[in-house]
Amino acid sequence: MNDIWHGLTQAVRLIADLDPDLMEIAGLSLRVSVGATVVAALIGLPLGAWLAVNRFRARRVVIALLNALMGLPPVVVGLFVYVLFSRSGPLGVLGLLFTPTAMVIAQVIIITPIIASISHQTIRELWADYHDLLISLNTSHRQRITALLWDGRRALMTAALAGFGRAIGEVGAIMIVGGNIDHLTRVLTTAIALETGKGEFGMALALGFVLIALAVAVNLSVHFLSRTESSGRW
Repeated sequence: MNDIWHGLTQAVRLIADLDPDLMEIAGLSLRVSVGATVVAALIGLPLGAWLAVNRFRARRVVIALLNALMGLPPVVVGLFVYVLFSRSGPLGVLGLLFTPTAMVIAQVIIITPIIASISHQTIRELWADYHDLLISLNTSHRQRITALLWDGRRALMTAALAGFGRAIGEVGAIMIVGGNIDHLTRVLTTAIALETGKGEFGMALALGFVLIALAVAVNLSVHFLSRTESSGRW
């Protein structure tokens, strides 16, 4: 019991003092996860909309595959990226292994199917409502997708948030491709695992509190932005 209280008080002190190591780890974690979410959204949102608007023979197979990839094991993704960027791998010459860039790539692979699948569900409902109107206006496929993405932008924020939540809490893949190197690739989740293994519960708890705070802050920010935009229409 004393160890728990000691860890809690130490965690509060580290956060209150804005411990440099803690802030460095939190900053890198936020940059990697936000960067991965932005890239995945730029890929997944148009992909989901394209699948909702277009009809082709293998469409159901592609959608089923996309839904299946939502449960893609992160460690398998990490292994794939590791092999891809290792010295003997096809892209080893780029020297990206054990860098934040490799961590972003791994997270993009993990969360893109999530964002694409959720956006497909959202855009499919909008397409059912706007189908006749957009067809009558003789719009192109690109114009239809753009219009649907814009009209459903608030709902699509949920897809981006789902991707961010998965990214910020990811540990397996980024441990493999990042190596958990101090002052280079150590993020909140990998640092928590390391500090817990070392018995440094104070630092581990502080990192955990910051991780929760970042996730909540991003979600609340998007929520309030969405409400502000919605109220501004009236």
